[in-house]
Amino acid sequence: MDADQGAVDAIIVAAGRGERAGAGAPKQYRDLDGEPVLLRSLRSFLALPAIRRVVVVVRAEDRGLFDAAVAGLGAEYSGRLMSVDGGASRQASVRHGLEALASMTAPPDHVLIHDAARPWASASLIRRAITAARTHGSAVPGLAVSDTIKAVDACGQVTATLPRPALRAIQTPQAFRFAAILDAHRRALGEPAEFTDDAAIAEWAGLPVHVFEGEAANSKITHPHDFRAPVMQAPAASLISRTGIGYDVHAFTPGDHIWLGGVRIPSDLAVTAHSDGDVVLHALTDALLGTIGDGDIGTHFPPSDPQWAGAASDRFLAHAVRLVRARGGVIDHLDVVIVCEYPKIGPHRAAIRARIAEIVGVGETAVSIKATTSERLGFTGRREGIAAQAVASVRLPGPGSSGDTDGRIASGEHPEPAK
Repeated sequence: MDADQGAVDAIIVAAGRGERAGAGAPKQYRDLDGEPVLLRSLRSFLALPAIRRVVVVVRAEDRGLFDAAVAGLGAEYSGRLMSVDGGASRQASVRHGLEALASMTAPPDHVLIHDAARPWASASLIRRAITAARTHGSAVPGLAVSDTIKAVDACGQVTATLPRPALRAIQTPQAFRFAAILDAHRRALGEPAEFTDDAAIAEWAGLPVHVFEGEAANSKITHPHDFRAPVMQAPAASLISRTGIGYDVHAFTPGDHIWLGGVRIPSDLAVTAHSDGDVVLHALTDALLGTIGDGDIGTHFPPSDPQWAGAASDRFLAHAVRLVRARGGVIDHLDVVIVCEYPKIGPHRAAIRARIAEIVGVGETAVSIKATTSERLGFTGRREGIAAQAVASVRLPGPGSSGDTDGRIASGEHPEPAK
């Protein structure tokens, strides 16, 4: 959590019935690739240190389902997770969540409100929501509309064709200054108007709402077929396992810190590099690019390009993750071996693991960090440098499946660095 910019909490709305998603348990508790939808949504937020705590709003009758769903979370998350009973409507449920946060000794400065039925929100999207809220006060993710939208009357007669360039399809998480959205919800209590999302309540209360870029993959589960979207469009049998290998090495030079796995480690040495020289993130980037056969880190971020001088390597890894997911890929596991005599990796292993999980948007159990020495042989044994090897395990749609798309990002389009 970035204390300098204030605490950020999240509310996950999971009190609906999801009747359009078919018979059975509410959709937020149904299985999605081996785990409940709600658990997948929770992991996305709890994996980010920027999120101080998460409040889940649940239907009182579903307490047993909720307890079973969150049993899959690690004990390390227990202190950051709480739940409250929902209300008769989504609006009432969100208000219950807000009031729960307001009753805390230290309410948040900003709050993210997210539908549990959107289990594919990425770490990058959540970070963008936080940044946008801090900048604009109220901010929501949105996508440009590609279809022509027409207004019709009760008889189905077209009354207007809406200007597509001005339209956005709005998603969650929606982010707000906490005090402002709490006040708006309290004022809206009893209003006859129908508010379809929290941004509508903010607009009604006179709060300006900013729209930032959403993600096509951040779809909402509404109907039975949505359980296959977006990365699971292909049947399991047509998802092909791919393995990528990455390797990186940098020489030591006098300095005061080394970056490893996105963690700044104080040291009397640094590394010679064009960027920040993070061998772990560089090896992981190459491993992920290898799973989709899309060159290497130098292809996407040439060392001859001055814009990458001193760049944070989380940008490189986030870019590779985006490319994999744009092609319908599921990142199953990342395995790293750091080879060095110095620095000692043990004291930093947990932080490195957590940071990589945050950047990639996976649970920490999907990341393995190991360290070894070269028994004083070679350049690492002489403490002349440091090396890392990485293996990435990914599943991709097979040829002809609906997720089999090139997914290439336009030249020069790179994600902003994670904060």
